[in-house]
Amino acid sequence: MDRVLLRRDGAAVTATACGDDGTPGAVTRLAPDELPGWVAARERAAPVRWVWDDTTRWYPALLDAGVRVQRCTDLRLAAAVLRRSPLAGPVPAADPGWAALQPVTADDPALFDLADPADALDPVAEHRRQQAAVAASAHRGRLGLLLAAESSGALAAAEMTWAGLPWRVDEHGRLLTALLGDRPPPGLRPPVLERLAGEVRAALRAPDLNPDSPAAVLRALQTAGLPVEDTRSWTLERVEHPVVAPLLEYKRLARLLAANGWSWLDTWVHDGRFRPVFLPGGVVTGRWASSGGGALSVPVQVRPAAVADEGWRLVVADVAQLEPRVLAGMSRDGALAEAARAADLYAGMVAAGVVATRAEAKVGVLGALYGGTRGESGRVMPRLARRYPRAIGLVEDAARAGERGAVVSTLLGRGSPSPRGAWAQRDADLGEAPEPGGRDTDRARRSWGRFTRNFVVQGTGAEWALCWLADLRNRLWRLGEGRLDRRPHLAFFLHDEVVVHTPAPLADEVAEQVRQAAAAAGRLLFGDFPVDFPLDVAVVRSWADAG
Repeated sequence: MDRVLLRRDGAAVTATACGDDGTPGAVTRLAPDELPGWVAARERAAPVRWVWDDTTRWYPALLDAGVRVQRCTDLRLAAAVLRRSPLAGPVPAADPGWAALQPVTADDPALFDLADPADALDPVAEHRRQQAAVAASAHRGRLGLLLAAESSGALAAAEMTWAGLPWRVDEHGRLLTALLGDRPPPGLRPPVLERLAGEVRAALRAPDLNPDSPAAVLRALQTAGLPVEDTRSWTLERVEHPVVAPLLEYKRLARLLAANGWSWLDTWVHDGRFRPVFLPGGVVTGRWASSGGGALSVPVQVRPAAVADEGWRLVVADVAQLEPRVLAGMSRDGALAEAARAADLYAGMVAAGVVATRAEAKVGVLGALYGGTRGESGRVMPRLARRYPRAIGLVEDAARAGERGAVVSTLLGRGSPSPRGAWAQRDADLGEAPEPGGRDTDRARRSWGRFTRNFVVQGTGAEWALCWLADLRNRLWRLGEGRLDRRPHLAFFLHDEVVVHTPAPLADEVAEQVRQAAAAAGRLLFGDFPVDFPLDVAVVRSWADAG
């Protein structure tokens, strides 16, 4: 496969042919307006992998010109992975500028922004360094797959921002009016919130109370004799008092107004599309983050506004219990994989006689993933350890490694950050089990152990999802013709859930391709080990109809 590295060179672009080891070859110099056509022609001619400093700096402009690329290497994202990966081979450290480089998150990034810090970096040298780090790895296949998947995720993220999720402004406004009343003038509360505020003040006999101030509300609650230490919803739900119902409802609706109210609608929905900025690798585990718009926490109250275009459908798919299934695969625990063959893994555990109820199964698995050792979780854990020794042993080993300050790794090689503090440095230097310390030290060790316990599974789950996305975006492209947004295309992604916007006649085929891509991701990560990733797939007009 050809490799072509793009870099800015003053007022032009240079395209450098590269060998598999990153060695530069022939150079083509292009004016910015020549680049889209040249890239499109190369894409049609032969498979090519584009190498660039950062996908957010190059791909949006290509998409605007109607050019879609199949593969890339995102040097910024790859540098971040290699910086921490214990699987990377020994090579010189990267220029610190790569760690400082941030993605472009503006609504309309230009290809040639002035004073872009990327221009001070040498992408040719960094590409060679990265290729050497993979080549020198004892696990080059796994690490190479991670870097390819991370870069594919960057392409998918840019395409989802560009295409957007169909969003009906009129429907969203109707939902807000039904819940909150008419849109108020700036600085005033909607009618329903104002009514609830009055009920809260009356119940607490505090006529001047500002219900938007947690500190003021807590003082008023305590003055009224309520035994509460905070104003969290689960705290209030345990209290019997006339203020509880209106206060909880006020909090719920106020959150909706702040996160997805009229201001959100004005800011984030244009031309019938919600276009959040996704940030692949934005969390240390490899999970995605987003910049503005609350893309990763869209509440169910407003999902009825996500409506497919006329003649189109949304295909919504999510995988059940992703992390326990990933744990079965990465630990190669046959008994847990057997439970995972059920559509509901927790029900599979009950059927195997490991626990009596689905609730016990869920509590036990969450305890294993997050370090729950008390209460119901602590009681169930010994049964899980006997039935699933390889799976429980894997997360226990990760926890112990974290407690002594060691770095742990996902299946493909994403490394955990090192803990901070004198205890971690001393234990890592000794390479031994930690010595007993003071209460604060022991608490810090256990806390970091809970983090590393979950890191290995959540991070590998993120790798599975990246492979799912990467395969699916190419499958969808092959189903249609024309521009990206006229074919079936990814419109949204939430960790273990995808939303595809597709012409209605292709909806059933899209659903099948979604399932096939999930199965392919499982084989790619876990080979012939028999762990299933069943999907709940729905073909709907509105996201809310997916359930």
